Amino acid sequence: MAAAAQAEHTGKGRKPVWRGLGFQVLVGMVLGALVGVLWPEVGAPLKLLGDIFLRLVKTIVAPLVFLTVAGGIISAGDFKRVGRVSLISLVYFEIVSTLALIIGMGVGILTGVGKGVQHITVSAAAIKGANAAQTNATTGAHTTLSDTLLNIFPDNFLGAFVKGEILQVLVLAILFGAGVQLMKKTKRDQIDQALGVITPAMYSFTHVIMMLAPVGAFGAMAYTLATNGMSVLIALAWWVAVYYLTQIAFIVILHGIICLVFRVNLFEILRYIKDEVLIVLGTASSESALPRLLEKMPAYGVSNQVVGLVLPTGYVFNLGGAAIYLSMGVIFLSNAYNVHLSWAQLAGILGLMLLTSKGVATVAGGSFVTFAATATAVGILPLEGLPLMFGVYRLMAPANATANAVSNAIATVIIGKISGEYDPAKRVPLAALEV
Repeated sequence: MAAAAQAEHTGKGRKPVWRGLGFQVLVGMVLGALVGVLWPEVGAPLKLLGDIFLRLVKTIVAPLVFLTVAGGIISAGDFKRVGRVSLISLVYFEIVSTLALIIGMGVGILTGVGKGVQHITVSAAAIKGANAAQTNATTGAHTTLSDTLLNIFPDNFLGAFVKGEILQVLVLAILFGAGVQLMKKTKRDQIDQALGVITPAMYSFTHVIMMLAPVGAFGAMAYTLATNGMSVLIALAWWVAVYYLTQIAFIVILHGIICLVFRVNLFEILRYIKDEVLIVLGTASSESALPRLLEKMPAYGVSNQVVGLVLPTGYVFNLGGAAIYLSMGVIFLSNAYNVHLSWAQLAGILGLMLLTSKGVATVAGGSFVTFAATATAVGILPLEGLPLMFGVYRLMAPANATANAVSNAIATVIIGKISGEYDPAKRVPLAALEV
């Protein structure tokens, strides 16, 4: 009877395909690509549409992270439980991020990315963009360890939200949740109930913003192809192809092995978050999927507490897609300009990237700025090659962002299972979540 009811729910009640968000985003991407290639003078200004959508997404990320993390800690009822999940998360993130760096560097060495491309002419726009990123990166490269640690903690409560600093918001949410845990149970329950009312309202607000995702994907894709053109892409096609295949392997092979070890169905997870994958592909920003993932992963069967702690933390510490870009970019530059790097130098750069890959901005362009900072700090890589990389970065960013988002969704399920807080029986059918 239950199976029949579920079949009826997922059959008769399902919306037409064309009304699904994922389909609409896909159509927006295709139309944007056509406009960008056929009418680049029209496509370039459409960047405004993508920027508007990402700005709206940024307005909800910080509040949702705070509400979800604080709510998860308060409802957990036991701060030791929170500490256990956090420790498991950080260990998992460090292992996966390290493997991602090794994979990117290893594939780059084996495939010889960058060889023979140093004479490619890049556009003035690419040079200007790379110079701007390098200027920002140079400032960051001289930041001391004490400055970096100090920046984790906000100097006022609202400032963290205004600046959109996810790590600072995360710290505030943990401290706020810990403070509420120290209150009497009656007061704690009242605050928990209040958050339980506010959080669904924020998710409803999220749904409204996500209605604009197809328009944002259309504008972002049109701008990407209009400004980069096909000439640079063709010239660097080998690196772009290797990069995309590496990101796919990172998800399917590495995470497939992890899922196999913990007896979790990888492709079932991917099918459940397919709409979010398309949104990230269209906007080239993993941040665009975070609000929906915060709502969707509990529906997959992971406890609210684990989702609230793991996902936001992962968006700071578990950026495997960005790690692959950083390590493969090092090999690309060294090959393009015939700079020999010894194994000792590669090991040193790998150690540096273990630090710089943490907290990479989740918006489009963040990985390139971080790479520029890393290259500047290393001091032996030819920085004149940055415009060459910037010329195709926007075309590689969707793979980067998608790998970040998917990796964190998988991590949420894995850590939920390790913590004993993942129950597939509580999973909500995907059709019931379609908006």
